[in-house]
Amino acid sequence: MLSQIVDIFLHLDTYLAQLSASYGVLVYLILFLIIFAETGLIVTPFLPGDSLLFAAGALASIESSGLNIWLMWGLLISAAFLGDNTNYHVGRTLGARLFIRENSLFLNPKYLTRTQEFYREHGAKTVLFARFMPILRTFAPFVAGMGKMNYRKFIVFSFVGSVAWMSCFLGAGFYFGNLPSVKNNFHLVIFTVIGVSFLPVLVSALRGFFRDFSR
Repeated sequence: MLSQIVDIFLHLDTYLAQLSASYGVLVYLILFLIIFAETGLIVTPFLPGDSLLFAAGALASIESSGLNIWLMWGLLISAAFLGDNTNYHVGRTLGARLFIRENSLFLNPKYLTRTQEFYREHGAKTVLFARFMPILRTFAPFVAGMGKMNYRKFIVFSFVGSVAWMSCFLGAGFYFGNLPSVKNNFHLVIFTVIGVSFLPVLVSALRGFFRDFSR
């Protein structure tokens, strides 16, 4: 199963082309559901996001695919935005119910209070920048809801982040995905996209480690 997942990640262009050939316009729905789930369901952070968008943009640039890049762009912005909002409301609903035990090691109410304070101060940039970070973009809206971040501010930065994310990765795939040097080394490009996506997470973790280590 793991090898199949890795194979799908590395050959997203092939799998998407097969889906497009088999299901036609239904590939829009498939992409919509994957992006919605990766963003909106706390249990599916492992789904492909950045690499899928790059591959989808590359496929849309092929005239014979029948896919329209602007329609795809609008639909997937909607998927990411709706996923964010679903995750936010789930976090807002469950947060207070989870953090009720004063002596709990992980679900102590004081942690919820700290989360709320953090999102009041840093929520906007967290929601925006987490959009470009795999795994974190799945958890950030949930925690924002749990921290009761101002909803109007949340939807503004969620929408801006969704537009920027789609524009960057769909656009990169559309304009560069079918260059011979990219197409002939697509698996390396996907590895690079995944690596670049995780780089901010790694840098942040290392900074936190060395800051704690130096104390």
